[in-house]
Amino acid sequence: MSEGSKGSSLAFGQVVIGPPGSGKTTYCHGMQEFMSRIGRKVTVVNLDPANEAMPYQCSVDIAELITLPDVMENLKLGPNGGLIYCMEYLEANFDWLQEKLAAFRGHYYLFDCPGQVELYTHHHALKNVFAQLAKWNFRLAAVHLVDSHYCTDPGKFISVLCTSLSTMLHVELPHVNVLSKMDLIEQYGKLAFNLDYYTEVLDLSYLVDHLASDPFFRNYRRLNEKLVEVIEDYSLVSFVPLNVQDKESMRQVMQAVDKANGYSFGDQEHRSLEALMSAAVGADFHFASTLAVQERYVQSQDKAVAEEVMDL
Repeated sequence: MSEGSKGSSLAFGQVVIGPPGSGKTTYCHGMQEFMSRIGRKVTVVNLDPANEAMPYQCSVDIAELITLPDVMENLKLGPNGGLIYCMEYLEANFDWLQEKLAAFRGHYYLFDCPGQVELYTHHHALKNVFAQLAKWNFRLAAVHLVDSHYCTDPGKFISVLCTSLSTMLHVELPHVNVLSKMDLIEQYGKLAFNLDYYTEVLDLSYLVDHLASDPFFRNYRRLNEKLVEVIEDYSLVSFVPLNVQDKESMRQVMQAVDKANGYSFGDQEHRSLEALMSAAVGADFHFASTLAVQERYVQSQDKAVAEEVMDL
């Protein structure tokens, strides 16, 4: 790999981005295990200088170049300023990254990125890193993780939609938005609409109307209407639900990303995937599927409505 097309062979991968606590590192661990089971050679690259406890097998670690605690101590910066400095330092040291990645040619790459939203909405350091990788013949898709608990709060969900749209426009990569931690959504509280309303980002006027029932948000109805108009005018944002411990959910996300970055696997991997999906459910995959979660959620809502009617 070099500037231009010196290494003409293509490399494929994902840059895993999203706010803090959205499950990026857990996703990288789960996707590494899932892809390894179907025979895909996977290399995980940690680009988060604040990531110290990594559950996955890390092949390239930015900590060998720079760490956030060192930057904060030596330059007297806070965590946000420190992360931005680390990304600018990485941008200034492309040769280090190029040398490290060259050792894993022929592999599929997972880039575990920092959890600072500014890096994906308006700062240019990581965007320039992704652009340099493209010059090295990397075909990347951005996997933007968002915690599914935001679905339980209409106001926060509109904020998530705005952040997702801003990230898509700024990063300039094929993009897959993912609602993570779907196995926990029942614990977060009652949803105003069915899950497909949130994943497909259907008519958002209903969301604005629902917000207007809150006295606080009623004062900001016009603002919310304009934000929703921007989201719907672009018509770019939708989500793939993910339960990282459910193999069917992992397969759906993997196929969405493969379609986005143009990765095409061979017959052997296809047979391995078929075998994995048809195998008896093992200890690693005994959680309910995302669809089952949705069905149970709808059923519980119907039951609650029926009980209210009986009480009347």
